[in-house]
Amino acid sequence: MTTHTRAPGRREDTHSGGWLVFAAVIMIFSGVMTLLGGISAIAKDDVFVATRNYVYQLNLTGWGWIHLILGILVAVTGACVLSGATWARAVGVGLAGLSMIANFMWLPYTPWWALLLIAIDALVIWGLCVAPRPMRD
Repeated sequence: MTTHTRAPGRREDTHSGGWLVFAAVIMIFSGVMTLLGGISAIAKDDVFVATRNYVYQLNLTGWGWIHLILGILVAVTGACVLSGATWARAVGVGLAGLSMIANFMWLPYTPWWALLLIAIDALVIWGLCVAPRPMRD
């Protein structure tokens, strides 16, 4: 593993740090896309076509608001991870998990997009968990 000195007395693994930056950028992207999906669900219910007899039949406008709020939280947390806030990593794992659940429930409305966001959220969780905290020498 390659290491470099970021500040006096602190060392960080560059490979794992790359995963952290990747996770933060993808969180921002995923949050913005979730936010836009929520806006479109709120603004125009006829944009989405739902399958019949799906187990989780929910109000599309209500899910739009959930996606809007979740998208904002994910994007802001991603920006905080990118800025180096340690608390944002734990919050990011939790929000990515919630986003996975919300996108699973969103499957009848946008199946391919929901599956893509579930995979992206799994990568975000991986990136946030794999990157170690900076170590003291």
